[in-house]
Amino acid sequence: MHCFDSEFLITNAPAKLNLFLKVLGKREDGFHEIETVMQMIDLHDTLKFQKRDDSQVTLNVREVQPLFAGTQRIREEIPRDENNLVIKAVNLLREETGCQLGVDITLIKRIPSQAGLGGGSSDAASTINGLNRFWNLELSLADRCRLAGRLGSDIPFFVAESPLGICTGRGEAIQPKASRKLHFVLVKPHSGLSTAAVYSNCASSTFSQSAKDVVKGLHIANIASVKSSLFYNSLEEPARRLNLDVQQTLKQLEQQPFVNTMMSGSGTACFGLCRSRRQSFHLARKLGGMDIGSVFVAQSRV
Repeated sequence: MHCFDSEFLITNAPAKLNLFLKVLGKREDGFHEIETVMQMIDLHDTLKFQKRDDSQVTLNVREVQPLFAGTQRIREEIPRDENNLVIKAVNLLREETGCQLGVDITLIKRIPSQAGLGGGSSDAASTINGLNRFWNLELSLADRCRLAGRLGSDIPFFVAESPLGICTGRGEAIQPKASRKLHFVLVKPHSGLSTAAVYSNCASSTFSQSAKDVVKGLHIANIASVKSSLFYNSLEEPARRLNLDVQQTLKQLEQQPFVNTMMSGSGTACFGLCRSRRQSFHLARKLGGMDIGSVFVAQSRV
């Protein structure tokens, strides 16, 4: 969703799920070489950019509760300064282009933090794309993706705005793929996890399936017949060891009639793939009564 005139711009920043994530090894630059399938979903943050007559940049953050079934989620303290990826994106754009225009930014936060859902990365990507348009910077997609990669490994995926993609390298190399309508139930446990801690406890994977196998499997007409053996996340095992909430959440999900269950990214959010929208609401209501965290119903963006 985009709303734009000369005085303001409003845009949505979608969350993502990793439907597959294989760690291939550690690189010389300290990052991990990965192969992953990322799917944008309709859970989203919203950013509003308001024109200023000076060069000041401000960020106001409002947390709102998205539509979901389950317990109230714990409020996280979200930085309003240079520790927020939105401000980092603004500063990088101004440094790269020499633009010194100011802007008032309001971030309406729905995507939980420390969840593996890419909320902060998506906010940064929407800032890069939004201000490129709002400030008439005329940066190409390649230039915007290059800048995004300097801020974070999965930010280029959101900048590219392809709903489904195979991402390789450290996550910044994107192969857009055709998406289809899929239905999910997400559970974000009460606690979070450090991405760095999860990666430091993972090993290189020997899993035989590839991201291409998963993308091909997703387009089987009957989603219920997709082989659960296709889905894999190298980071799930270390996350289970580091955080008992992840272990408990996945255990509860695995007892439900999902097509498949897994953790997204480095966690702690876990999800189940459903056969239909109707089933997603039914299972969300059921999980919502278990007090295992915040429960969300979501569907893929296509």
